[in-house]
Amino acid sequence: MEQRGTVKKDERTKNLVARLVPGDIALIDHVDIDRVSAESLVATGVSVVINASRSISGRYPNEGPSILLAAGITLVDDVGRATFDELSEDDVVTVRDGVIVRDGGTVGSGVVLTPEMAEREKHAAEGELDRRLEDFVRNTLSYVTSEHSVLLSDMQVPQTTVQLAGRHVLVVARGPSFTRDIRAMRGYIDDVHPAVIAVDGAADSLLSQRIKPDVIVGDMDSVSDAGLRCGAQLIAHAYPDGRCPAARRLDGLGVPYTTWALPATSEDLGLLLAYHSRAGLIVSLGTHSSLNDYLDKGRSGAASSFLVQLKVRDRLVDARGVSELYHSVPKRSYVVPLLLVGVIAIVTVIFVSEPLRSTLRLLVLTIQAWFGALF
Repeated sequence: MEQRGTVKKDERTKNLVARLVPGDIALIDHVDIDRVSAESLVATGVSVVINASRSISGRYPNEGPSILLAAGITLVDDVGRATFDELSEDDVVTVRDGVIVRDGGTVGSGVVLTPEMAEREKHAAEGELDRRLEDFVRNTLSYVTSEHSVLLSDMQVPQTTVQLAGRHVLVVARGPSFTRDIRAMRGYIDDVHPAVIAVDGAADSLLSQRIKPDVIVGDMDSVSDAGLRCGAQLIAHAYPDGRCPAARRLDGLGVPYTTWALPATSEDLGLLLAYHSRAGLIVSLGTHSSLNDYLDKGRSGAASSFLVQLKVRDRLVDARGVSELYHSVPKRSYVVPLLLVGVIAIVTVIFVSEPLRSTLRLLVLTIQAWFGALF
């Protein structure tokens, strides 16, 4: 199979997806492609992903490669760092059976992963989970003592420009299936109008669905410039010593922001901000909680998240995976009555007086909206 396209490359997959367009060839250097990165690549419409590293190293059973392959994307694996360095942004290349050709010459080659190969490697990696879990717990406990005084005691939190006290607060992070979960939660968002805290790049996903976050927290490295200028309050994550990696970029954009120094993840900041601002209920969506989640993020422990989850649990509802919880299927018995009512209403509108026509038009629109919602 031969495929031709324009190369877009980046060492950080989450930065690359912002530049990709359908038909591009994505060149990455990503050991163990995680679920969120894979879903982001699929959404861009790329035809080929070339990985300089091993997409499944065997450390743990990561889902990313299987997601790419299920979407029909060709995954050329482990082409090596030399090939990554040799290819440049906007090079036009041809990929044929794992061989990468530019201007008639071979630049590099790798293994074309198949779904069967990915499943086999993922299954083999499952044997490592017990050891990974042991290491993960050990690393987590080693930091609990040093971090508990900061995270479990009363703390000074930034003042928010939107009221959080007594309200539902929705904290959205870029976790597995989070885009589908946002769509599934749309009725809740429209009905309850919770305050919305976006963690880093989740802000852009919310904006793409016409949901404006009230607050954006995190390192700000995966939020677009447009997202940072959307009008949300920006709270930039800083190191305990006060250094803020996002400061240079935010200053360059000229957007106002505050910093919050805390030994925690950006997701933890979102949850703690809602909790200490006395939110009535905290609804989390896309936050990481399983061992695979943290291994996907490259974390060897989760002391801060473990402690934060304990602290906010009495007010926390985890909505992750809500899109998989229940799929509404209209009953066949509904269809005929709805069609009959719609036909009667339309015929009546044609023959009755104008005032009644207006009322019935409204009825027809309501029925149409209801009928459409069922499907």
